[in-house]
Amino acid sequence: MPPFLLIAAAAAGAVFGAKALKREWLRVNRELDRNEPASSVAEQTARPTLRRDPATGEWRPQ
Repeated sequence: MPPFLLIAAAAAGAVFGAKALKREWLRVNRELDRNEPASSVAEQTARPTLRRDPATGEWRPQ
């Protein structure tokens, strides 16, 4: 078999594989986004802000 046909077949397989991988990646992310509840602004403001303590270097709530 001529080498250029092998290279062309390998390139076509790589393109097909990349498209299949992208399609699966997007499908999984859509499913995860659908199942994850949207965080509200109230939830985000209820979380404490962390600040680094200069004496110990540990992160502590503000």
